[in-house]
Amino acid sequence: MPVIHLEMLPGRTTEQKRDFAREVTRVAVETLKCKPESVDVVITEVPKIHWAKGGELLG
Repeated sequence: MPVIHLEMLPGRTTEQKRDFAREVTRVAVETLKCKPESVDVVITEVPKIHWAKGGELLG
């Protein structure tokens, strides 16, 4: 079973996340030749205060 993890900053709408999950599942099914119900998509929103880039916290 493919498990696809996405970590991102907060701010996307539920609809954007829903669209992402649908599209990434479609591509996984097409590429990996698996059933849609076997694909899990996990979206984790990480607050800016917990995300650093270039050694600096974003929040």
